[in-house]
Amino acid sequence: MTEFVAADAGIASIAKPATKPARPHFSSGPCAKPPGWDASKLAVEVLGRSHRSKLGKARLQYAIDLMREMLNLPDTHRIGIVPGSDTGAFEMAMWTMLGARGVTTLAWESFGEGWVTDAVKQLKLDPTVIRADYGQLPDLTQIDWSTDVLFTWNGTTSGVRVPDGEWIPADREGLTFADSTSAVFAYDLPWDKIDVATFSWQKVLGGEGGHGVLILGPRAVERLEAYTPAWPLPKVFRLMAKGKLAEGVFKGETINTPSMLAVEDAIFALEWAKGLGGLDGLIARSNANAAALQKLVAERDWLGNLAADESIRSTTSVCLTVEGADEAFIKTFAALLEKEHAAYDVAGYRDAPAGLRIWCGATVDTADIEALGPWLDWAYVTAKAG
Repeated sequence: MTEFVAADAGIASIAKPATKPARPHFSSGPCAKPPGWDASKLAVEVLGRSHRSKLGKARLQYAIDLMREMLNLPDTHRIGIVPGSDTGAFEMAMWTMLGARGVTTLAWESFGEGWVTDAVKQLKLDPTVIRADYGQLPDLTQIDWSTDVLFTWNGTTSGVRVPDGEWIPADREGLTFADSTSAVFAYDLPWDKIDVATFSWQKVLGGEGGHGVLILGPRAVERLEAYTPAWPLPKVFRLMAKGKLAEGVFKGETINTPSMLAVEDAIFALEWAKGLGGLDGLIARSNANAAALQKLVAERDWLGNLAADESIRSTTSVCLTVEGADEAFIKTFAALLEKEHAAYDVAGYRDAPAGLRIWCGATVDTADIEALGPWLDWAYVTAKAG
């Protein structure tokens, strides 16, 4: 723990720590690459080939098969690779399935608020909005389950997650739409409670951006085949063909041209995950990283958690408060660490309360979290002195 001189004597100085994190990549997206990653290790045979060639479709299907295996996803759920990262995948789900019944949106951070905006201003719906401040979770008992329910499983910008799936009833009438981009591969998700899930490779897998993943349960497929929305759909959102689900989307036949280099990068991460023991191994790494970070927080009276309730605190995008800090202070703090190559991209999200955000997903090494502690002390003291 950093020691300071008395307040009236000024701020104490502190020497730069001798050891830096070996990989100072703590960004919450795109996130750290898997340990041992190198571009030269990616398979490149498919580059320069059509994604619709036999080889191209085989690699896309292999990525889908690996995701299913790593997530322990039941055969009842389909997996599709779609454009536009997690945002594109979630927008696709909203535009193709909402409007059949009432809508409830849960918002406790910026991305949840984004779905509220799109539901109201773009789709012209009149959703029930249940909100909570950053660091808190809305009252989940207020939800009307005759409506479709939109929520983020793990709020990347607030560090707040839903505790489990027990709050979702098995006999719900509406569909659940779970933006799960900072949760997939970090938690053991209850797939029987999720009708639509979206994520991107750039979070827990440390993959490249640009592509989203859409997971549909059987009730979502029923909705698609029974309901046609009133608004026109852009080509990149269309999941139906001749009144039936376009099954090819879930067999590697993407709607538009994907980056096969990004696909190979995701395959590398998925094979790495398989070598860890699959989902259990990924969860164990995330949990170890989050525990190491919480130890650092407990040792410093100037650090705290934006999510005070541990039961709803993220183990991936951990958001921290800094005593007395405003936006300018955090900007200086993060810039000091980046200049020393001790930590990259640790400032909180621009719309969130001023603070730090440390990614603790599986691709981060626990030793690097541990090595970060003295550098946080140095940056805090240096920023205070400045």
